[in-house]
Amino acid sequence: MARKHKQEEHENHERWLVSYADFITLLFAFFVVMYSISQVNEGKYRVLSDSLVNAFKTQSRADMPVPTGTQSGAAKRNQPSQVLPIKRTPVQDQKRKQQEAKMKSIAKDILKVLEPLVKGGKVRVTQSSRGVAIEINASLLFESGMALLEPDSTNALTAVGHVLAGVNNNIQVEGYSDNSPISTPQYPSNWELSSARSSSVVRVFTASGVSPERLVAIGYGENKPVDTNDTAEGRSRNRRVTVMILSDVQEGVTEIPLGTQ
Repeated sequence: MARKHKQEEHENHERWLVSYADFITLLFAFFVVMYSISQVNEGKYRVLSDSLVNAFKTQSRADMPVPTGTQSGAAKRNQPSQVLPIKRTPVQDQKRKQQEAKMKSIAKDILKVLEPLVKGGKVRVTQSSRGVAIEINASLLFESGMALLEPDSTNALTAVGHVLAGVNNNIQVEGYSDNSPISTPQYPSNWELSSARSSSVVRVFTASGVSPERLVAIGYGENKPVDTNDTAEGRSRNRRVTVMILSDVQEGVTEIPLGTQ
């Protein structure tokens, strides 16, 4: 029986075309996918955004119109908060009126004991919602660059201290200077000089019967002038001691909550 000869398989030299075609197809599909995900569908994005916002139970911003001419939230935050008017009760109004009458009475008593100095322009007595202020020219109290009280000024301050001993208001003694520099072993700057001068006045008041816990001494140096420092008259006005008799009824401070417009 004759054997059948096995036919020889011919080698296909174009098989690479199949792999190449698959590669090109995959590469095309890859670029199509990349292109599709790079295009954001605004409508779908808006729907997704609203869904997320509603899930957290907050109002959607996507459909909220933006009024023209309004300021952004950041701009509103940068604006200073408005101080709301303070509402007083009838009882508070009555107390405020009584305190004003009391402060006027104190001011009259101070004017009586300092009348010659007030007429001479060395002392000013004013009243405000903060209280009664007695502004005394430093030349009346001290020698230049010194914090030791003159004998005549001590007598005047003692008379003021007797008036203040009869009231229960807190008292703030404030020392001021001009902008002329000072540099001595005792007073290296105007800070030390103004503080020492206000302390000297406080000591006279305590010796006159004013309770020490009602007194405070402050030195402002040259930092709060009431007149120009370019003239001799202005510098003389800035060198002063102010005795502030504080009102018992001060305006309340109300904290403004966040979100108040």
